[in-house]
Amino acid sequence: MNYYEIWCDLKDSTKDLDFCENLDRYLGMLKAQGKIEGHSIKRRKLGFGPPELGEFNITILAKDMAQLETAFQVAATRGPAIEPFHKAVYSMVKNLRFGLSRDFPDPNRAR
Repeated sequence: MNYYEIWCDLKDSTKDLDFCENLDRYLGMLKAQGKIEGHSIKRRKLGFGPPELGEFNITILAKDMAQLETAFQVAATRGPAIEPFHKAVYSMVKNLRFGLSRDFPDPNRAR
């Protein structure tokens, strides 16, 4: 499994539940289309965590890089079927950071 990690802060922290609903709609749609395997939303608790990472952490699960690339291609169209979902999320965030990791060891790792 590949994990596309996003860390961010909200522009308006009073909109935290709206943000989660918007994100669930957006990524839920990508999952329903088979573009991702799933996602999770986490929020920093009691202020613990590196200050350079945001208060929220979103993990997007993809079975492989090809699936993740397909999800990116869908989002990059910015077409009418995807842009309202994308805008509803990304208009609410700031201080974005991104990362990519995988389960390890994985089948690609030869000994």
